[in-house]
Amino acid sequence: MDARLRGHDAERMTVATKKSQPILVLNGPNLNMLGVREPKTYGNKTLRDLEVLCKVSAKNLSLSVDCRQSNIEGELVTWIQEARKTHAGIIINAGGYSHTSVAILDALLLTELPVIEVHISNIYAREKFRHQSLISKAAKGVLCGLGIDGYSYALQAMAKLLNSPKSKNSK
Repeated sequence: MDARLRGHDAERMTVATKKSQPILVLNGPNLNMLGVREPKTYGNKTLRDLEVLCKVSAKNLSLSVDCRQSNIEGELVTWIQEARKTHAGIIINAGGYSHTSVAILDALLLTELPVIEVHISNIYAREKFRHQSLISKAAKGVLCGLGIDGYSYALQAMAKLLNSPKSKNSK
């Protein structure tokens, strides 16, 4: 019984450590152009507005975020790989890479972290090639078509995932 208590305490410590680590919020190609690129599709809010929304939402949930954006697939992959030891979970909008990148999918699967995929627009109401996301296979859930508010909803879902007894497993 003593060994089981130690194991249970160790598991609680691991969960507590993970919850104190930031959530990595990754944005892929062209998301640095929010507010300029196709406002009818993506709205008028900028990437900075999105990051402020994430920080405020995270704070209200007793979480913290680490927001990053890159147009470079390899840089996104490196950040995902590094997150394995430094972050509690990943919220990702891989932009166009969602539909093409096996490398990002493989990196997300490697982390064993909870992943939530976000798209500002409704990818199913757009061109047919956008209807399939390769990275969805690594995600606990997918939010699309809710504008930048989808990130706030993703943080709420991540908070619930991290508070769940199964939080140490992404799948």
